[in-house]
Amino acid sequence: MGIIGTILIGLVVGALARFVLPGEQKMGWILTILLGIGGSMLAGFVGQAMGWYAAGQGAGWIASIVGAVVLLFVVQKLRGGSDAAK
Repeated sequence: MGIIGTILIGLVVGALARFVLPGEQKMGWILTILLGIGGSMLAGFVGQAMGWYAAGQGAGWIASIVGAVVLLFVVQKLRGGSDAAK
């Protein structure tokens, strides 16, 4: 897959993860794309470690979204939650 395809999939996965996780996430387009790409990578690494995916095989859509939600949750906790600014 080319870089444009990776960016588009990252955008879709990141946007769906932001939609699934409640609360307000102050992120722009670029951080949403990076969130989606990171979630896909996390899902791929965990899937390979668990034996679900072969080496070099990409994670599925649902696993990628779950990975992005996990990353977004961790980032929110490290920032102090969504209510820290109020």
